[in-house]
Amino acid sequence: MRVLVVGGGGREHALCWAISASPICDKLFCAPGNPGIAEAAECVAISADDIDGIVAFARQNKIDFVVVGPEAPLVAGLVDRLSTAGIKAFGPNAAAACIEGSKGFMKDLLARNNIPTAWYGRFKDVSTAKKFVRDKGAPIVVKADGLAAGKGVVLCKTVAEAEAAIDSMMTAKEFGAAGDEVVLEEFLLGEEVSYFALVDGTSILPFGSAQDHKAVGDGDTGPNTGGMGAYSPAPIVDAAMDTRIIREIIEPTVRGMAAAGAPFKGVLFAGLMIGPVGPKVLEFNARFGDPECQALIMRLKSDLLPALLAVADGQLANFDLRWKDEAAIVVVMAAKGYPGAYAKGSVIEGLDAAAAIPGSKVFHAGTKSAIKDGKLAVTANGGRVLGIAGAAKTVSAAQKIAYAAVDVIRWPDGFCRRDIGWRAIARERQSLKSSG
Repeated sequence: MRVLVVGGGGREHALCWAISASPICDKLFCAPGNPGIAEAAECVAISADDIDGIVAFARQNKIDFVVVGPEAPLVAGLVDRLSTAGIKAFGPNAAAACIEGSKGFMKDLLARNNIPTAWYGRFKDVSTAKKFVRDKGAPIVVKADGLAAGKGVVLCKTVAEAEAAIDSMMTAKEFGAAGDEVVLEEFLLGEEVSYFALVDGTSILPFGSAQDHKAVGDGDTGPNTGGMGAYSPAPIVDAAMDTRIIREIIEPTVRGMAAAGAPFKGVLFAGLMIGPVGPKVLEFNARFGDPECQALIMRLKSDLLPALLAVADGQLANFDLRWKDEAAIVVVMAAKGYPGAYAKGSVIEGLDAAAAIPGSKVFHAGTKSAIKDGKLAVTANGGRVLGIAGAAKTVSAAQKIAYAAVDVIRWPDGFCRRDIGWRAIARERQSLKSSG
């Protein structure tokens, strides 16, 4: 098969790494890719948002299968356009991608189908939104309705903070058109989990759990980011909880999407809060998480490509996956200043030494090749720049591998959290103490 992966981040590097190992993949392209992806695929200079360019490339290069990584081209209808051109693709069409593209659509879907979630209100008017906040009180969560690169969510401790967030989104347009409407919802307490399932419109195949670390600083301090690290599996999702998530959340969501005339085909990513009464939906995404995807792929034993094809072909009912009996962790190295202003172009060295550590893998997210001092170098080209992964029997052991790899990378202009996996490691220590 001739396969094209769309995107150029850490998630797409993990997907390309897995797909390139498949015996049924003859040729792999990635648009636009990055220097790490270039080791597994031929990178083509087409933006992930260039729908016309991607469809034209797929036609001209006789692509058999397109795997769409990011949410923006899914919401913009890339899969619809590829389907019209007779090209098979992995990912939901635009109607189904609304489950991520509009938080209001998603919350209404949950309400109609009695799927556990926080109470909420949808607002297009600033004064009405502020009145709702004053009536409900704080803490409360303010969300931009549309896509905001993972940053359109503000957890507000006071009414004043919530009103300021509403002004920022709806009046100052901090997130552009994504803030034309806001969703205000209950602040849920518990433990956050990312849960993934492959869905072919009707059938469901669980694809594992993970925990992301959104806050920029150690101890979950500082502003939210697109994710500073993740590990998989999430210990809180034991067999009983897995069954509850499928029965109470994933199955009714898949039925609800089909009933709404938008059957979901792709990977359904449920952001969940697991509290005293069980799991509740915080959000749905229509694609693999980043950096969760990197941790999941480190654990996958099966060939990924046939699983993605089974989704596109509606053949998931008789499909299964095998997983390594290991935990995986990924530590994100970001440019200093992120998630605020940051500089691009700084040189990153020591990547080969990091990759040589047994059990490790370096995923490129925001990198670029450039000539520096007459030599070809890898440089920083984004906020979240690298994902350094480790896999081992326990999260503690995987963490040691990942940070050993981080510590041989020479990048003075980068930083990372030093506590990725802390919650799982605390559980491991408690378990050891109890058994000892």
